[in-house]
Amino acid sequence: MFYVYFLFLNNNDIYKGFTTDLQRRVGEHKSGKVLSTKNKNPRLICYEAYLLKSDAERRENFLKTTEGRRLLKMQLRDVINKFLMGSSGHAT
Repeated sequence: MFYVYFLFLNNNDIYKGFTTDLQRRVGEHKSGKVLSTKNKNPRLICYEAYLLKSDAERRENFLKTTEGRRLLKMQLRDVINKFLMGSSGHAT
C-alpha cells in the first residue's frame, strides 16, 4: 500500500506526506528525525491508502496546491477544530 498522510502541527499547519510504511514514517516525525516537523509536535490526523504509487503521488501533489490545501482544510475542518479547541471544547 501507498499512503498519503496528514499531520497537525503546533503552528496550526497541516503537513502532507507520502510513504509506504505509515507507522515508521509517523514515528520518524514524532521522534524529531524530520527537519520540517521537528519541534512542532506532529500528530497524525488522517491518512489515505492507495494501491498504486502513481495515485498516491498524484493526490499528494494536488493537496500541495492552493486548491488542494483549501479542500483539505474543508474536509478536515472538524478534526482541526478539535485540536485547536482541545478536548474540553474551549480555546486553549
